[in-house]
Amino acid sequence: MKYEIASELGLIDKVNELGWAGLTAKEAGRIGGILTSRKKQKKKMEESNKEDGSV
Repeated sequence: MKYEIASELGLIDKVNELGWAGLTAKEAGRIGGILTSRKKQKKKMEESNKEDGSV
C-alpha cells in the first residue's frame, strides 16, 4: 500500500532511485498520513461488514 500511495503522489521514481530515506520529511509525512487514514478506513469497513454479516 505504501508503494501504491507513493506512486499516486508521483514519488515512486524518487523512491526507486534513492530509497525511502531520499524523501523529504514533508513527502514521507504525506505518505504516512494517507497510509494511516486508509488503514483506519479499511478497518472501519471490515468492522462494518462484520456487523452486517452477523445480524
